[in-house]
Amino acid sequence: MARVLLVDDDAELVEMMADYLGREGFQVETASDGEQGLIRALSGEFAIAVLDVMMPQMSGIEVLNQIRKRSRMPVLMLTARGDDIDRIVGLEQGADDYVAKPCTAREISARIRAILRRSGALDDDTCQPVSAGALSMWPEQRRAQWQGAPLELTSTEFNLLEVLARNAGRTVTKAELSEQGLGRPLQKFDRSIEVHLSKIREKLGLLADGRSSIQTIFRQGYQFIKAGS
Repeated sequence: MARVLLVDDDAELVEMMADYLGREGFQVETASDGEQGLIRALSGEFAIAVLDVMMPQMSGIEVLNQIRKRSRMPVLMLTARGDDIDRIVGLEQGADDYVAKPCTAREISARIRAILRRSGALDDDTCQPVSAGALSMWPEQRRAQWQGAPLELTSTEFNLLEVLARNAGRTVTKAELSEQGLGRPLQKFDRSIEVHLSKIREKLGLLADGRSSIQTIFRQGYQFIKAGS
């Protein structure tokens, strides 16, 4: 289980990413400023650091510079969208990759896995398919099967179904689905999740007992049923 150091002063983003990365199988520790992040990064306890460029005490670029003087640990930078200067400086200082904000936890997870695989710190064996009853999903390949047959999904449908499958048997709130599946906070009167889930239900069909695999839990959210294997 790879240990990830997440250094960012955006508390809401950090909480969302830490929660998602934890479910993805990573051990996550967070730091809210550059100085604290640098101390933890140089501890040798982490497989990778994710650094925001704009932070109090020390900027992400300064932290990266200090890390590179003493360590070759992989570093993923978070930059403001369209800020090419931060991106170029970060790469020149030794960053392994960068992601422009606003970004989704899913994208961060994918970039972390790619960097760790390149560095040899993550074995392919850790990238296991997601299985829940009759459903199997291969996130790295964006491929899914239902009852042994290929399941054709749009990108958004795949994202939403993966979130539900990873939490099979547990109620997932609409806010969680929006943040993790759509990559954005839930908006008032947003009905897009219901539309996407309706299409997924059609593609899955009904279970032997006549129920849908995706149940609506009144005033709570949605739950994927593991039955059907």
